[in-house]
Amino acid sequence: MFGWKLHGDGKHLAPGEVVKPDERLSWPRTIGIGAQHVIAMFGATFVFPLVMGLDANLAVMMSGVATILFLLIVKGRIPSYVGSSASFVGAVVAIRAAGGGDATVTGALLVVGVVLGLCGLAIHLLGVQIIHRVFPPIVTGGVVMLIGFGMAYVAADVYWPKDPWVALLTMAATFVFIGVFKGFLGRIGVLLGLVFGFVLSWVWDRVGGQILSPDATGKVTEHFRVNLQGVADADWIGLPSLHGPVFEVSAIVLVLPVVIALIAENVGHVKAVGEMTGADVDGSMGRAIIADGVGTVVATSVGGPATTTYAENIGVMAATRVYSTAAYYVAAVIAILFGLCPKFGALVAATPDGVLGGVTTILYGMIGLLGAKIWVENKVNLSDPVNLVPVGAGIICAIGPVVFPITDTFALSGIALGTIVLLLGYHLLRVTRREPVPETGR
Repeated sequence: MFGWKLHGDGKHLAPGEVVKPDERLSWPRTIGIGAQHVIAMFGATFVFPLVMGLDANLAVMMSGVATILFLLIVKGRIPSYVGSSASFVGAVVAIRAAGGGDATVTGALLVVGVVLGLCGLAIHLLGVQIIHRVFPPIVTGGVVMLIGFGMAYVAADVYWPKDPWVALLTMAATFVFIGVFKGFLGRIGVLLGLVFGFVLSWVWDRVGGQILSPDATGKVTEHFRVNLQGVADADWIGLPSLHGPVFEVSAIVLVLPVVIALIAENVGHVKAVGEMTGADVDGSMGRAIIADGVGTVVATSVGGPATTTYAENIGVMAATRVYSTAAYYVAAVIAILFGLCPKFGALVAATPDGVLGGVTTILYGMIGLLGAKIWVENKVNLSDPVNLVPVGAGIICAIGPVVFPITDTFALSGIALGTIVLLLGYHLLRVTRREPVPETGR
């Protein structure tokens, strides 16, 4: 599992070549790729816990632990990073609106992890054909697409408006780094784009002064793009705050429906990795879902958020063509060290929103188009209304994001709602027409 073969000379990739999961580049280059994976996941892994009122440094640390568990459980066959899931934000907000505290939130999320793990075990024991029936190519491609495009609002509404010019210039620079630079520099293009944007923002602050734009709370104020005060105030070494879970039935009921979205999300991500690596990942599908469940249980048992496989890191793999699990172990170790070092966490958290806007626009778009790639390679027939109608509706629900209120305090929206609309709509129409579910083609 840890005996990675050196790919070629460890320095260069010929056109069309990829670094497979059981291969690696030279260790300095592998560490660089691992660092890029950390940067790619950090924004979401740090932001979503903050939105849910949980400790962000603990989330980062436990994402590293969960990633190592994931790689061990899938026996190194699926390169993936697991971090804080956005799918739970709405449900957690509902739990807090009903008076639930941190322990109640993480207790409910822990139960979701147990259920998710049991679903993965069922898939592993019953065979992957159950996945093929529930998630044929039209569905998996649609799920991958809505996961990528469903995150578009984060780039468009959260990051980009904070500093449009920095976002645009960062995006343009990242285009160049990924598309023009050769060799290792091209493979760390996303990381270079982030560094470029950070430096650009700092210089702009020195030359042009403060910017008038929305701050972290959404209030329009004058402030510097780069604020390093949090870095100065943070300790070098510190353990995040830990706490145990509390189980309340009302809170558990609110979050359980998210299991559907998590299964679809994991299947979509694993399928996307399989498409990129050219490997048959069907035999590892159950293990991957079990691993995500185990990661969620471990993370929430000490007060962290639930986890999921990360689209952002799939985007990095698509850009770099490096699928080495060695890079993910490096990323996991770095994340754990970040979690134990509040000062490093504060530095990465100081990345200007405009910079994140430019980079996430690229990453989310690449993920969305991987869904189209699944359709093309499986010759999916989009002229068939059974395929076209529910998939189109699900993608729009995700992109909107469309909100469907369930109770006064809880609603399904965005990726979770889009996944349910796509999945249930497709199978309902298929059953109505009394047609078998195809594995390829239609």
